[in-house]
Order: sequence, then structure tokens, then C-alpha cells
Amino acid sequence: MALKFPIYMDYHATTPVDPRVLEAMLPWFSTTFGNAASRTHAYGWEAEAAVDDSRDTIAKLIGADSGKEIAFTSGATESDNLAIKGVAEYYADKGKHIVTTTIEHKAVLDSCKRLEKQGYQVTYLPVGKDGIVDPGDVEKALTDQTILVSVMLANNEVGTIQPIQEIGEITRKRGVLLHCDAVQGVGKTEFDVKKMNVDLVSLTAHKIYGPKGIGALWVRRSKPRVRLVAQMDGGGHERGMRSGTLNVPGIVGFAKAAEILIAEGREEAVRLAALRDDLH
Repeated sequence: MALKFPIYMDYHATTPVDPRVLEAMLPWFSTTFGNAASRTHAYGWEAEAAVDDSRDTIAKLIGADSGKEIAFTSGATESDNLAIKGVAEYYADKGKHIVTTTIEHKAVLDSCKRLEKQGYQVTYLPVGKDGIVDPGDVEKALTDQTILVSVMLANNEVGTIQPIQEIGEITRKRGVLLHCDAVQGVGKTEFDVKKMNVDLVSLTAHKIYGPKGIGALWVRRSKPRVRLVAQMDGGGHERGMRSGTLNVPGIVGFAKAAEILIAEGREEAVRLAALRDDLH
């Protein structure tokens, strides 16, 4: 097979859309083009049903109990902003302290910097020489004013996988919410929202062979129920968490990518690991 140049090797930045994903999306651009928020006619009902089915598939990917815990966004950056700012604003009466790490994605770090300008206190924990944050440092940083901890699952530059489960055990015991930007880790390492004791999880489609411009925020509905203040107003979509007409083709594509990942992810991981080892 002839090589085509240039050769793209940064699949942590983005991936091409899987042909099966594109095929699933195409009808929703033209033939079945209803607005999922239009609940008075068949076009809207059809779109709403597709969106609800997609929620369930994406929830299954991360071990969530219900698709109703999935709120769709324009991507992981918006999901991070909604999680951090939304929680900070809702729980401000309880406290104004947030804990995160110095190696988070800019969407997390810049959201925290914005909150600092609004009077919130943010603790930025360093990581060790291995690129991993010590759960003990997280526990030491918590105060009676801490309302949120935000730690990514896998770092987007060096690939280190953080001890989210251990951190989750600490935050759950202390009654502090835990947000995880799981964008780089889902599909590449085991991740289950119940086992990890997380409360909010940011996801995006274009890291798993889905389309760009569609993301999701998983928000725990019980034990504890997590509340947010919407950062986008107008229409009350996504159970009041994120207003805006839903990107139905993108949502369907996201779900198809998740479906393929659920079915083929383990086998593909073995294949890619072998290729990686050969390269090394």
C-alpha cells in the first residue's frame, strides 16, 4: 500500500470520523431533520427519540445508570466550563474553595482562573515526577469550604492516568463533589462512574472517531444529586442545564461511536498496544 503524506499521528488531538458513524449521521441532516425540542409533531418526536436512545448508549459507555444523567454540549470545553462554573455558582453558599491540579486541560484551568476573579479560592496541586497527583495531597487540600475537586482521567500531553477511584473515595467521604475530565481516557482505560465515585464527567465525540462539535456532561442524579447553574440561557433545554437547539446529527454520531467502542474497544486496544510495542 502506497503511503500518503503527510502522515497524521496525533490521534489524542482528534480522530477521523468512522465511516459507520458518518453513515448513521447522514439521514439526520436532510431526511429526518426534526428539532428534538419540537414536541407537537412527528418530526420532533422522531428526533427526540433518537437523542434519548443516544443518551442511553453514551451512559452505558461510562457505566452510568441512566441516559437522563447525560446533558449534551458543544464539546468537552463547554462541559468543563459548565461543570466547574455551574457547581461553583450553585454551591457558593456552602463554600468557595475548589481543588484541581496544575496539569489539567486549559478548559479547567481557565475556568478556575475566572472563578478566582469572582472571589473563589482555588488550590492547584502539583504532580510527582511520574506525572501523577497524590490522593493524599488532595485530601490535605480539602477544607470545610471545599465544594469541588476537578482531576482529569488521563493527561492529554503525557498520557498519565490519574488515581480517580482513590480520589473519589476521599471526596465522597468528605461530602465534596468530584469532576473528572475523562476525554482522553474513555475508551483507552477502564472507566466506570460508579466505581470511580465521580459526580460529574466531561466527554467528547471526536476523540473516539465521532464528529467534532458535540460533547456531553454526565451529572449524577442521586446519592448525591448534583445541581448546577446553567451557563447558557434560553429555552431550558437539557433539563435546564444547557439551553440551545440540540445537534441531533452530532448526537447520533457520538452515540454510534460509543456503540462501536463498547463492541470493539477491548480488541482494538490489544491491537494498538501490539503496534505501539513494535514501534518502540
